[in-house]
Amino acid sequence: MFKVDLNSDLGESFGNYKLGLDEEILKHITSANIACGWHAGDALCMSKTVKNACNQDVAVGAHPGFMDLEGFGRREMKITKQEAKAYIKYQLGALMAFTTSNNIKIQHVKPHGALYNMAAKDKDLAMGIAEAIYEVDKDIILLGLANSQMIKAAKDIGLRVASEVFADRAYNLDGSLVSRSIEGSVIHDADLAISRVIRMVKEGKVKSISGEDINIDAQSICVHGDNPKALEFVKKIHEALINENIEIAKLSEFIK
Repeated sequence: MFKVDLNSDLGESFGNYKLGLDEEILKHITSANIACGWHAGDALCMSKTVKNACNQDVAVGAHPGFMDLEGFGRREMKITKQEAKAYIKYQLGALMAFTTSNNIKIQHVKPHGALYNMAAKDKDLAMGIAEAIYEVDKDIILLGLANSQMIKAAKDIGLRVASEVFADRAYNLDGSLVSRSIEGSVIHDADLAISRVIRMVKEGKVKSISGEDINIDAQSICVHGDNPKALEFVKKIHEALINENIEIAKLSEFIK
């Protein structure tokens, strides 16, 4: 039987600004990637999101990014491997305070935005992220783009790792995500997203934006919490996975 995790990026509200429909989305996912205050989120939002995830029996992951609130962490920054390590440790530590006070452990770390996309291609950045996680808690899973440098880095140092695919994003031929500046990079058609997800899980393939099939390993499916159709997507994808006899489970239940 096929088994897959369903995750979403949550906890991205801050101050007077509300982003996403976190409480509703939590009812349909198995893992939550919670913003750690740099690209989005704040202390109160982190606390509330961790508690809500606990109440829904959803696994908690850290979602660290660049300190770029105005750019939502989606603008590239030139950083060293050591800076990447420090950034991850700093934000992981912040979220860990809230998980510890709720008597749970952080299941995974999934970098956000530009940091995620850069580390998918940059071996040094990927290793910095993997080393940071390993040095804080070697039981934490690194959730990274399928077939990316993050997957390789985690395996190289003996860190548990899960390959992530995206329900609502288009892929380049090399397996990277299509830049959001390009038309068609974000998929708004729920039926199309569902058919792509099912194929990724069952066949290990997805059609690139240029039309060719690429191989892909789908262990966790992401639906972005800031997508206007996120709730519709996650409900339909959850239902479709069940109908296709695909078991939906937390990463910690099947990533060894």
